[in-house]
Formats: sequence, structure tokens, C-alpha cells
Amino acid sequence: MNILVYGAGVQGSYLTHVLIQGGHDVTVLARGKRADELEEKGVVIRHHFQRKTTFDPVRVIRTLEPGDLYDLIFIMMKYSDFGAVLPILANNDSRNIILVGNNMDTYAMQDYLKAGRSPKQVAFGFQQTAGTRADGQVICIRVGHGQMVIGGLNSPIPFRTLLEETFKRTKYKLNFHDQIDAWLKNHMVLIVPMTMVILMHGFQMKQVVRDDKRLRRLVAAMGEGFHVLDSLGYPLTPVGQATWIIRYPRLVRWALKLFFLLPVSRLIDGTDVELNALNYTFAELRTRSDVPMPNWNSLEAERIIQS
Repeated sequence: MNILVYGAGVQGSYLTHVLIQGGHDVTVLARGKRADELEEKGVVIRHHFQRKTTFDPVRVIRTLEPGDLYDLIFIMMKYSDFGAVLPILANNDSRNIILVGNNMDTYAMQDYLKAGRSPKQVAFGFQQTAGTRADGQVICIRVGHGQMVIGGLNSPIPFRTLLEETFKRTKYKLNFHDQIDAWLKNHMVLIVPMTMVILMHGFQMKQVVRDDKRLRRLVAAMGEGFHVLDSLGYPLTPVGQATWIIRYPRLVRWALKLFFLLPVSRLIDGTDVELNALNYTFAELRTRSDVPMPNWNSLEAERIIQS
């Protein structure tokens, strides 16, 4: 199968590794220094928990032309970068597109792509891996062999059979979700307050652990975010996640402290640009809800002053 992975950060690199191991003809779209690294060394991944390093030669392109045809295109990038890529995808003749990553504009993005020069079938996903890049290699954090929550809007993914066939020879898991837009919004409620606090401390996790006041606000802000989604009719999914955060904030706070004490927490990747883009879009939902958000607003104000 002929597959394009658009983006070669942590997420795109790991998916590329999985697809190559699955026996597919994989192309990666990258630019600049990253493209040069991939052409010279291939996809180099240090699998943190598994304590191994893998090397996968891969074909690299720097642009996607209208007539370049692929069976599947996986877009692996940050939410703040999707906007620059959508016109390129809309002008390409490939049919099956999967946008993978944080996303608050799934319906608008789908409508834009479907209005392109050729018919498009669109799915959305979130790959549950993390990590960072250093010295030309990816340091990847994953449990098991990797997995992706994936789904279509309002109906099942029309090319689900093709996706299942794609990963058939791998141990990578596809978790099909029939409310992927709600799932992505619930995930945003988790990561935005957490990223705000981490960035306030410049990724110094020991400082985060000692900042009990902001950790209390962080957990309370998550609860406020879930209440906003609930008030607007979005399902809380997974429901157990929201329930624990709202009912047991003290336990959640201590769980976060334990996580931030682990060396692996220092490999979390978060940027101001994506944080601001997600928070800006969520602000529109907040204006439609009457749920008070004192803790979220407090963290937001502190972050603005600091930056």
C-alpha cells in the first residue's frame, strides 16, 4: 500500500516506523534540516521504555503536488500547523485523509477538504505516544506497540476496512470511536491547563511538583472545562476520566505529582503556539456556556502576564 506520512516529528516518525514494519511503501513529507536527516539516516527512533533503537530507511519528499496519489495520507502535526496544510491537501487528488493530533475544528476542516478539487473521505485521530527529538533521532514514549483513537464525523469511517488492512501485519492498535470530535475536545480540556503550568515553570518538573497552589488550580480548571463541554451537550468521553477529575481532585493532584517526578515526564513536548491556538478556540465554546471558570481564567491570566 502506498502511504504518505505528512510530518516527521515524534508522532509522524513513530507511525512511519510502524507502517514500514507492516510492509508498506511509505513516503514522509518533511522539510529543511529534518528532511536532510531522514535522507541521510532514515527514521531513527530510541524507544524509551523498550530500551532499543530502530533505523528505517524511508523515501522523503518536500512538497505534495496535486497529482501525487496515495492510498492513505496521515497528517501528523500540531493543531496550530493544520491550517497551512489544508489548502495543499484540498488541491491533491488523493482521496483518504486522516488528520492526527489535537483538534478543535474537525467539522470545519472536513468541510474545507471536501470542497477541494477532488472528493475526499476524512477521518480524525490521536496517536497515544509522546516524546521529543534530539540530535537527529526521536525519543519515543509509548505503552505496548502504540495505538490511535480514530473516528469519522457523524458516521463511521468509510475507509475503515482499508485502515484495518493497513495495520493488519502490525501490533499497533486502532481504537475506533464514534464520537471523535467530543473525544478530542475532552482531551484538550486535559492538556491545556497542564501545558500552561508546565510552561510557566519552563519544563522544570520539580518546580511544578512544588507548586501546589497551581496544581490545585490545574485540576480544578480541568473540572471546569468538562462542565463547559457538558453544558453545551458534548459527551464526556471517556466518562470515567471526567468523573475522577471532578469527584476526586486531591487524588488526581497527587497522581500528577507522582508523574511529574518521573524522568519520563521531562520528555513531554508542548509549545506556546499550539497551546494558544487550542485555548483561543476553546474560548469560543466558553462564551456559549454559563459555567464559571475562575481557575482556568486565573491560569490563563498568569500565563499571559508571564509571556
